Amino acid sequence: MQGTVDGFSYGLVTPLVAYLMACLGGALGLRCTTRALLVAQSWRPGWLALGSAAIGSGIWTMHFIAMIGFTVDGAPIHYDKPMTYASLGVAIVMVGVGIFIVGYRGAKGTALFTGGTITGLGIASMHYLGMAGMRFNGSLQYNTFTVATSVAIAMAAATAALWAAGQVRGFLWSVGASLIMGLAVTGMHYTGMAALSVHLHTGAPTAGDSPAALLAPMLIGPLAFLCLAGVVVMFDPLMVMGKPDWTPADHKPGVPAHPPAPHPSRRSELRGRRKVTHRESRTPQNR
Repeated sequence: MQGTVDGFSYGLVTPLVAYLMACLGGALGLRCTTRALLVAQSWRPGWLALGSAAIGSGIWTMHFIAMIGFTVDGAPIHYDKPMTYASLGVAIVMVGVGIFIVGYRGAKGTALFTGGTITGLGIASMHYLGMAGMRFNGSLQYNTFTVATSVAIAMAAATAALWAAGQVRGFLWSVGASLIMGLAVTGMHYTGMAALSVHLHTGAPTAGDSPAALLAPMLIGPLAFLCLAGVVVMFDPLMVMGKPDWTPADHKPGVPAHPPAPHPSRRSELRGRRKVTHRESRTPQNR
């Protein structure tokens, strides 16, 4: 039997909150990626890891906030906890692989395409793995073309966001990139949901955790991490302003701004004086 699906049970509340979470995670992740491109090699892995976790947590939180408004008429929805948290791990790991590629190879050319593709696939994998964690008295079916469209949106959004992070044009530039990324990620989610159709089965209801039971650990943990990452960004003024933490050679103490002009050294002057004195001493003197 075909099930009736409603993805907007709370109206526009869940889509708007989900979009804000995607923007928050994207903004923090892109700023960390930008910072990683400017710091020394020893600090780069830490910033890239923080950016990966921020983006992964942001899109994961966005997904399940949006899923709060998803209902199937006549079929209570439960969630498999290991599968649900596995989707978070997949998101962070795959997004991290893409970000580390861009962080060490640069946001251009093959590195940008590879990093954006892997990051986009991570976003899409998180979505469909999270959907696979749903438990209800029925089955899910997807339209292949719409699913492919949602994956393409995720890949394009991730590539554009990583490219923007590599431009290093200041805080407002990253805010604009995060707004676009949040819109694309949220659009990818609802495009994937549009590909979904539900077929209900007859029989006893399935076992599993209810959304209310998963809500606290599912959202409080990632939200706390996003707040912590936001505090790190706030207390790093160079990161907020988008300025590099290095100074050009002209302004570094102890480093000459320009190559020193050749000039006679002290030794050469002394040698010249010694030669002159030696020659003068050999001249005969009138006595």
